[in-house]
Amino acid sequence: MRIQFLGHAAFLLTIGEHTVIIDPFVDHNPKAPLKLADLLAKKVSHVLLSHAHGDHWGNTLDFTKAGATLVAPNAIVGYAEQHGAKNAEPLNIGGGVDLPWGRVTLTQAWHDSVFPDGTYGGNPSGLVIEAEGKRIYHAGDTALFSDMALTGALGLDLALLPVGDRYTMGPEDAAKALDLLKPKRAIPIHWGTFPGLTGDPNVFVAGARQRGVDAHVMQPGETIEL
Repeated sequence: MRIQFLGHAAFLLTIGEHTVIIDPFVDHNPKAPLKLADLLAKKVSHVLLSHAHGDHWGNTLDFTKAGATLVAPNAIVGYAEQHGAKNAEPLNIGGGVDLPWGRVTLTQAWHDSVFPDGTYGGNPSGLVIEAEGKRIYHAGDTALFSDMALTGALGLDLALLPVGDRYTMGPEDAAKALDLLKPKRAIPIHWGTFPGLTGDPNVFVAGARQRGVDAHVMQPGETIEL
């Protein structure tokens, strides 16, 4: 499995013959390393979405109108279908769905969820992604909360955790989250994209390494293999 960081909280996963995008904030993402047209050309099969904020919802409709299946909280799916999305797998927290390349389950996240036009976006969520014998946790936007230990008990190969502060947990709390999640590897996300996101990802990495967790700061465009 190849995992490419698209800046902010967006990732492109290559899983066998499938290409999957998470929180596809591209057009207005100053850190995005690829143009929307480049990503559409990759024939994305599934869009995984944590919540409805514009910096996560992003270009979701562009991908769904090009044929991708949306996997997201139920309220987001309903909104997307009203705006032209044809293929979707609605979920709610605690539920999961089997897909051609693996499985996605929603976890809770402590945040809010509103579309750019003000429409309520339902409950925000995190994503547990299982594919090729690996398990990834994309936390979405969230504060630190003790039930992360339940997600950690599943056994995580990789945790993608927000560290930007102000709107999510900062780097210190994100490092504390590793005590609950116990992943093999960790990557900081949701930092530095806008002036308000002042959390230092290097503080998170230092805290992770103190805990024996392999962590580093991915740069937009960088790809790792899992």
